[in-house]
Amino acid sequence: MVEKIPQKLLCFFGKFLGNIAYVADARHRRIVKRNLRFAIPSLDSSAKINRTARGVFQNAAISFLEILQMSRLSRNDILQKVQVKGSTYLLDAKNSQRGTIVISAHFGNWEMAHIFGSCFLNEPLVLVARKVKPSIVNEWLNRVRGRFGSEILDKSSALPRMIRAIRRGKILGVLIDQGTLLSDGVEVTFFGKKTNATPAAAVLARRYKAAVLPVFCVRRKDGDLEVVAYPPLDLQESDDYQQDFQVNTQMMINVIESAIREHPDQWFWFHKRWKRHYPELYKEDWRRRKKKKAKRKARIAKALLPK
Repeated sequence: MVEKIPQKLLCFFGKFLGNIAYVADARHRRIVKRNLRFAIPSLDSSAKINRTARGVFQNAAISFLEILQMSRLSRNDILQKVQVKGSTYLLDAKNSQRGTIVISAHFGNWEMAHIFGSCFLNEPLVLVARKVKPSIVNEWLNRVRGRFGSEILDKSSALPRMIRAIRRGKILGVLIDQGTLLSDGVEVTFFGKKTNATPAAAVLARRYKAAVLPVFCVRRKDGDLEVVAYPPLDLQESDDYQQDFQVNTQMMINVIESAIREHPDQWFWFHKRWKRHYPELYKEDWRRRKKKKAKRKARIAKALLPK
């Protein structure tokens, strides 16, 4: 029956659940608010911070209900449910022979973005996704993602198949807004603050001459969803490969930041996005991890003692 719920009613229930989560989940409420204060100083009052943070919880809850719903929707249902802007860029990507890397973020309803793309283009996509826990949820989510033939790649071992997809002229979708290990990323500026980001899209685009197309699924004021595709990025290409990777990764992060600034309540601010460069921003979580690590070491040491 979930597939029959009108969008306005689904948004109403989602906001209700989001409000409950906002009140009940003190830890993530704290992370969201600190991220907002840190990244967007223009939110210069508690009222603005609280309103935006509550909107983040509401958007997450609405998106969750939409994911449940789209697990039952037909191709035609999805095409009717979501509007599209910049369709020419999506069609050009489908017709390209050199492969396209679609970059996006945990923004709006990112899961709907690729489902809609596959339906709109009538073509399976190749998606890179990080595993979620527990495994039963990950398996169900991947079944939903692959309903219309899309191939889902586990982020931890995706590179060879990502290369293969681009070589075959496929559309490869990646979310680039999360941080990486310092050893795996390049340093970028995100909301004016130092952090790290994966250069994978920049490296693959340069090496295999793939276009890079920013696409976001935005929630409009009326609650409806709109997939917005932007023109392919004009990437730098010089004799200095490392410099190009840095410049082009920063260019991609700038596009992500611009989308978030336009709709700050639609990004997944629950990430501890700046934890490697500004760990003091999440000091409670750092202390908790430190205590857990100490307890784990104590248990191991106790187990190794002679009996």
